[in-house]
Amino acid sequence: MDISVVVPLYNEAESLPELTAWIERVMRENGFTYEIIFMNDGSTDNSWEVIKQLSGKNSCVKGICFRRNYGKSPALNTGFRHVKGDVVITMDADLQDSPDEIPALYKMITEEGYDLVSGWKKKRYDPLSKTIPTKLFNATARAVSGIKNLHDFNCGLKAYRRKVVERIEVYGDMHRYIPYLAKNAGFTKIGEKVVQHQARKYGTSKFGLNRFVNGYLDLGTLWFLSKFGVKPMHFFGLLGTLMFLLGFVSVVIVGAMKLYNMHAGNPYTLVTDSPYFYLSLTAMILGTQLFLAGFVGELVSRNAAGRNDYEIEEELL
Repeated sequence: MDISVVVPLYNEAESLPELTAWIERVMRENGFTYEIIFMNDGSTDNSWEVIKQLSGKNSCVKGICFRRNYGKSPALNTGFRHVKGDVVITMDADLQDSPDEIPALYKMITEEGYDLVSGWKKKRYDPLSKTIPTKLFNATARAVSGIKNLHDFNCGLKAYRRKVVERIEVYGDMHRYIPYLAKNAGFTKIGEKVVQHQARKYGTSKFGLNRFVNGYLDLGTLWFLSKFGVKPMHFFGLLGTLMFLLGFVSVVIVGAMKLYNMHAGNPYTLVTDSPYFYLSLTAMILGTQLFLAGFVGELVSRNAAGRNDYEIEEELL
């Protein structure tokens, strides 16, 4: 099979027939063998009934229905486990992503050798309340991930070589960082294509400022896991050691100052009367706790299942 199209959706019943017909037309005109997998993420409207009707008319249309709303990442991750196509296309169900982009995306994967191609909605039809946070978010994601050539990490329209989706796990709200997940999995040939962005025709946007805030928190988590996930002592141990040494040196200085004043006959106070003494002790205690946290993290990492599972591209044995 040439292409699997994975479409996560939540309450998009109105747009599904039009989107399906659009995808079918593009596939037919280009002679692709394909499947469409609709991931119904616990919709409260009649989206699932529409999907069943569409599947009855076209055997290429498939669907998976969650019992409740889990989020876009679980929907994508589950869809990725069921794809059969050599190239996997993801797009949103709100008709803002154009299926006409599929042939060019397919060509970039199969002929130009990209592992992943992300769409870039260079000209958007969203309000400023969405576009400005999106620009800030993408600038931060580029700096942290090191993927400098991507302008729109969160674009729903993406193309993947199938082995990419087989080797990444999209959890929580990490769908925003799929290119970063792919890079961490060893797929470094990541490209971008300017795609058409269409104004929403049906329904309402699911975007909210809470997603913007959560996006930064998820980015921090992903950065930490990619850098120190298998070696937590390198982070906590180093930070804890530095903090303990700072506290220890500070205690020595406080004690030395008292001894000096006693020897010189200058007025002096008890060490315990100095606020710097307690700040120093606090730094030493925090440093010890951070070091122990790194040690415990190392124990967990060393005993984790699959700790020595490494992705092998080719073998000559």
